[in-house]
Amino acid sequence: MKIINEIIYIETETGICIYNITPQIQKVIDSNSVISGQVTVFSRHTTTALAINENEERLLEDVKVHLLKLVPDTEKYLHNDLHLRDVPDDEPINVHSHLMAMMLSTSEVIPIIDGKLALGTWQSVLFFELDGPRNRTFLVQVWGE
Repeated sequence: MKIINEIIYIETETGICIYNITPQIQKVIDSNSVISGQVTVFSRHTTTALAINENEERLLEDVKVHLLKLVPDTEKYLHNDLHLRDVPDDEPINVHSHLMAMMLSTSEVIPIIDGKLALGTWQSVLFFELDGPRNRTFLVQVWGE
């Protein structure tokens, strides 16, 4: 059995953005000729997240609105009292992004069958930027043969 680790880079846009990263994951599987196994996708940041769901534009807009209703960026949060913490000069006020990330997930595990991600018809792997714009990375780890 082989284990492949690949870091994928992504430049994100401002605010909450959701990216379909399914093609990048499938490319790692294809380039390593894995037929059977599993892939773990891991978000490497505290203000990003992952989910498996439908990549439909209007649904994704609904998700963004819902996240901001659950964790408004206008609320008062202790983490945003930057003057009370030792932080770099460019530290953002972003506790809402941390809280959103904690409500979602940092990883997903997907089976590989016949060289393809075993996702359902409408499923895609979605990467959530919750504090953009930023240069981000996520890890794709494939186990298989």
